[in-house]
Amino acid sequence: MRWGVDVDGRRAGSGRGAQVPPATVARLPRYLRALEAVAAEGGVLTSSDELAARVGVTPAQLRKDLSFLGSYGVRGVGYDVAHLREQVRAALGLADERRVVLVGVGNLGHALANYAGIPERGFALVALVDADPRVVGTTVAGLVVQPADRLADVVAETGATIAVLTTPASVAQDVCDRLVAAGVVGVLTFAPAALRVPPHVDVRAVDVASELQILAFHEARRAAAGEA
Repeated sequence: MRWGVDVDGRRAGSGRGAQVPPATVARLPRYLRALEAVAAEGGVLTSSDELAARVGVTPAQLRKDLSFLGSYGVRGVGYDVAHLREQVRAALGLADERRVVLVGVGNLGHALANYAGIPERGFALVALVDADPRVVGTTVAGLVVQPADRLADVVAETGATIAVLTTPASVAQDVCDRLVAAGVVGVLTFAPAALRVPPHVDVRAVDVASELQILAFHEARRAAAGEA
Protein backbone atom coordinates (compact mmCIF):
# COMPACT_ATOMS: atom_id res chain seq x y z
CA MET A 1 0.00 0.00 0.00
CA ARG A 2 1.40 3.40 -0.90
CA TRP A 3 1.20 6.31 1.46
CA GLY A 4 2.16 9.61 -0.12
CA VAL A 5 0.85 12.70 -1.82
CA ASP A 6 1.64 14.62 -4.95
CA VAL A 7 2.83 18.20 -4.67
CA ASP A 8 -0.55 19.43 -5.86
CA GLY A 9 -2.15 17.85 -2.79
CA ARG A 10 -3.68 14.81 -4.49
CA ARG A 11 -2.96 11.20 -3.62
CA ALA A 12 0.25 9.61 -4.85
CA GLY A 13 0.05 7.93 -8.20
CA SER A 14 -2.36 10.45 -9.70
CA GLY A 15 0.06 11.19 -12.48
CA ARG A 16 0.91 14.82 -11.63
CA GLY A 17 3.71 16.24 -9.54
CA ALA A 18 6.50 14.54 -7.65
CA GLN A 19 5.60 11.94 -5.06
CA VAL A 20 6.44 12.86 -1.48
CA PRO A 21 8.33 10.11 0.39
CA PRO A 22 6.33 8.36 3.14
CA ALA A 23 8.75 9.54 5.84
CA THR A 24 8.19 13.14 4.75
CA VAL A 25 4.42 12.66 4.74
CA ALA A 26 4.65 11.41 8.33
CA ARG A 27 6.39 14.65 9.34
CA LEU A 28 4.01 17.03 7.56
CA PRO A 29 1.42 17.09 10.39
CA ARG A 30 4.21 18.08 12.79
CA TYR A 31 5.25 20.92 10.48
CA LEU A 32 1.65 22.07 10.24
CA ARG A 33 1.24 22.02 14.02
CA ALA A 34 4.44 24.04 14.44
CA LEU A 35 3.38 26.58 11.81
CA GLU A 36 0.00 27.00 13.48
CA ALA A 37 1.76 27.61 16.78
CA VAL A 38 3.99 30.28 15.18
CA ALA A 39 0.94 31.93 13.63
CA ALA A 40 -0.92 31.86 16.95
CA GLU A 41 2.02 33.68 18.52
CA GLY A 42 1.75 36.40 15.87
CA GLY A 43 4.67 35.23 13.76
CA VAL A 44 4.64 36.21 10.09
CA LEU A 45 8.01 34.76 9.08
CA THR A 46 9.94 31.79 10.40
CA SER A 47 13.38 30.37 9.69
CA SER A 48 14.25 26.77 8.98
CA ASP A 49 16.24 26.74 12.25
CA GLU A 50 13.25 27.90 14.32
CA LEU A 51 10.75 25.60 12.64
CA ALA A 52 13.08 22.61 12.82
CA ALA A 53 13.67 23.20 16.54
CA ARG A 54 9.93 23.25 17.18
CA VAL A 55 9.45 19.98 15.29
CA GLY A 56 12.55 18.19 16.53
CA VAL A 57 14.30 17.64 13.20
CA THR A 58 17.43 19.15 11.67
CA PRO A 59 17.15 22.29 9.54
CA ALA A 60 18.57 20.31 6.60
CA GLN A 61 15.86 17.66 6.96
CA LEU A 62 13.16 20.31 7.16
CA ARG A 63 14.41 22.10 4.05
CA LYS A 64 14.56 18.81 2.15
CA ASP A 65 11.03 17.87 3.22
CA LEU A 66 9.59 21.25 2.26
CA SER A 67 11.36 21.17 -1.09
CA PHE A 68 9.01 18.34 -2.10
CA LEU A 69 6.18 20.86 -1.75
CA GLY A 70 8.01 23.36 -3.93
CA SER A 71 8.78 25.59 -0.96
CA TYR A 72 12.37 26.74 -0.55
CA GLY A 73 12.02 29.88 1.53
CA VAL A 74 13.97 33.07 0.85
CA ARG A 75 17.61 33.31 1.88
CA GLY A 76 17.99 35.81 4.71
CA VAL A 77 14.21 36.06 5.11
CA GLY A 78 12.92 32.56 5.76
CA TYR A 79 9.44 31.17 5.17
CA ASP A 80 6.18 33.06 5.00
CA VAL A 81 4.19 31.32 7.75
CA ALA A 82 0.71 31.74 6.24
CA HIS A 83 1.81 30.66 2.76
CA LEU A 84 3.77 27.65 3.99
CA ARG A 85 0.92 26.59 6.25
CA GLU A 86 -1.45 26.56 3.27
CA GLN A 87 1.09 24.59 1.21
CA VAL A 88 1.34 21.93 3.91
CA ARG A 89 -2.43 21.82 4.37
CA ALA A 90 -2.89 21.35 0.62
CA ALA A 91 -0.27 18.58 0.53
CA LEU A 92 -2.08 16.82 3.37
CA GLY A 93 -5.37 17.08 1.48
CA LEU A 94 -6.84 19.55 3.97
CA ALA A 95 -7.69 22.29 1.49
CA ASP A 96 -11.21 20.87 1.61
CA GLU A 97 -12.98 19.68 4.75
CA ARG A 98 -12.74 15.90 5.27
CA ARG A 99 -15.84 14.20 6.62
CA VAL A 100 -15.36 11.48 9.23
CA VAL A 101 -17.60 8.71 10.60
CA LEU A 102 -16.72 7.11 13.93
CA VAL A 103 -17.71 3.48 14.47
CA GLY A 104 -17.73 2.16 18.03
CA VAL A 105 -18.99 4.60 20.65
CA GLY A 106 -17.52 3.12 23.82
CA ASN A 107 -15.25 4.95 26.26
CA LEU A 108 -12.59 5.63 23.62
CA GLY A 109 -15.21 6.53 21.02
CA HIS A 110 -16.75 9.05 23.42
CA ALA A 111 -13.38 10.63 24.05
CA LEU A 112 -12.55 10.89 20.35
CA ALA A 113 -15.99 12.27 19.48
CA ASN A 114 -15.43 15.08 21.97
CA TYR A 115 -11.81 15.68 20.99
CA ALA A 116 -11.45 19.32 19.94
CA GLY A 117 -8.43 18.53 17.77
CA ILE A 118 -10.61 16.94 15.08
CA PRO A 119 -12.40 20.12 13.91
CA GLU A 120 -9.33 22.23 14.65
CA ARG A 121 -7.35 20.18 12.13
CA GLY A 122 -9.90 20.60 9.33
CA PHE A 123 -11.98 17.47 9.81
CA ALA A 124 -15.71 17.25 10.39
CA LEU A 125 -17.07 14.41 12.51
CA VAL A 126 -20.39 13.84 10.77
CA ALA A 127 -21.70 10.56 12.19
CA LEU A 128 -21.43 8.07 15.04
CA VAL A 129 -22.33 4.38 14.63
CA ASP A 130 -22.59 1.56 17.16
CA ALA A 131 -24.10 -1.92 17.39
CA ASP A 132 -25.10 -1.71 21.07
CA PRO A 133 -28.84 -0.99 21.37
CA ARG A 134 -28.13 0.75 24.70
CA VAL A 135 -25.95 3.26 22.88
CA VAL A 136 -27.93 3.68 19.65
CA GLY A 137 -30.16 6.74 19.81
CA THR A 138 -28.11 8.51 22.47
CA THR A 139 -26.46 11.82 21.70
CA VAL A 140 -22.69 12.22 21.90
CA ALA A 141 -20.88 15.43 20.93
CA GLY A 142 -24.10 16.71 19.37
CA LEU A 143 -24.58 13.65 17.13
CA VAL A 144 -27.19 10.93 17.50
CA VAL A 145 -25.60 7.47 17.47
CA GLN A 146 -26.85 5.48 14.46
CA PRO A 147 -27.37 1.68 14.40
CA ALA A 148 -24.71 -0.51 12.78
CA ASP A 149 -27.15 -1.90 10.22
CA ARG A 150 -27.40 1.62 8.73
CA LEU A 151 -23.64 1.97 8.26
CA ALA A 152 -23.71 2.08 4.45
CA ASP A 153 -26.62 4.54 4.45
CA VAL A 154 -24.86 6.76 7.00
CA VAL A 155 -21.72 6.93 4.85
CA ALA A 156 -23.76 7.75 1.75
CA GLU A 157 -25.92 10.36 3.50
CA THR A 158 -23.03 12.18 5.16
CA GLY A 159 -20.45 11.88 2.38
CA ALA A 160 -17.87 10.56 4.85
CA THR A 161 -14.64 9.39 3.21
CA ILE A 162 -12.66 8.66 6.39
CA ALA A 163 -13.62 6.30 9.21
CA VAL A 164 -12.33 5.94 12.75
CA LEU A 165 -12.71 2.43 14.19
CA THR A 166 -12.82 1.83 17.93
CA THR A 167 -14.58 -1.52 17.68
CA PRO A 168 -13.49 -4.83 19.23
CA ALA A 169 -10.87 -6.66 17.17
CA SER A 170 -13.28 -9.50 16.48
CA VAL A 171 -15.55 -7.33 14.32
CA ALA A 172 -13.05 -4.80 12.98
CA GLN A 173 -12.43 -6.53 9.63
CA ASP A 174 -16.14 -6.95 8.92
CA VAL A 175 -16.84 -3.31 9.77
CA CYS A 176 -13.87 -2.20 7.66
CA ASP A 177 -15.13 -4.24 4.68
CA ARG A 178 -18.54 -2.61 4.96
CA LEU A 179 -17.03 0.86 5.19
CA VAL A 180 -14.87 0.29 2.12
CA ALA A 181 -17.86 -1.06 0.18
CA ALA A 182 -19.76 2.10 1.14
CA GLY A 183 -17.04 4.35 -0.28
CA VAL A 184 -14.67 5.09 2.62
CA VAL A 185 -11.05 5.41 1.41
CA GLY A 186 -9.23 6.08 4.68
CA VAL A 187 -9.44 4.17 7.95
CA LEU A 188 -7.90 5.06 11.30
CA THR A 189 -8.21 1.99 13.50
CA PHE A 190 -7.67 1.57 17.22
CA ALA A 191 -8.68 -2.10 17.06
CA PRO A 192 -5.78 -4.49 17.80
CA ALA A 193 -6.14 -6.33 14.51
CA ALA A 194 -4.41 -6.15 11.11
CA LEU A 195 -6.97 -4.95 8.59
CA ARG A 196 -6.93 -6.04 4.95
CA VAL A 197 -8.02 -3.41 2.45
CA PRO A 198 -7.84 -2.92 -1.34
CA PRO A 199 -4.97 -0.85 -2.79
CA HIS A 200 -7.00 2.35 -3.07
CA VAL A 201 -7.72 2.43 0.68
CA ASP A 202 -5.26 3.65 3.33
CA VAL A 203 -5.19 2.29 6.87
CA ARG A 204 -3.45 3.85 9.84
CA ALA A 205 -3.36 1.77 13.02
CA VAL A 206 -3.00 3.05 16.57
CA ASP A 207 -2.22 0.25 19.02
CA VAL A 208 -1.74 1.85 22.43
CA ALA A 209 -0.89 -1.43 24.18
CA SER A 210 1.84 -2.23 21.65
CA GLU A 211 3.35 1.23 22.00
CA LEU A 212 3.43 0.83 25.78
CA GLN A 213 5.12 -2.55 25.37
CA ILE A 214 7.78 -0.98 23.15
CA LEU A 215 8.40 1.70 25.79
CA ALA A 216 8.66 -1.03 28.43
CA PHE A 217 11.19 -2.88 26.25
CA HIS A 218 13.44 0.17 25.99
CA GLU A 219 13.09 0.90 29.70
CA ALA A 220 14.10 -2.66 30.53
CA ARG A 221 17.11 -2.44 28.20
CA ARG A 222 18.27 0.79 29.85
CA ALA A 223 17.84 -0.74 33.30
CA ALA A 224 19.81 -3.83 32.28
CA ALA A 225 22.59 -1.67 30.82
CA GLY A 226 22.78 0.32 34.05
CA GLU A 227 23.13 -2.86 36.12
CA ALA A 228 25.86 -4.27 33.89
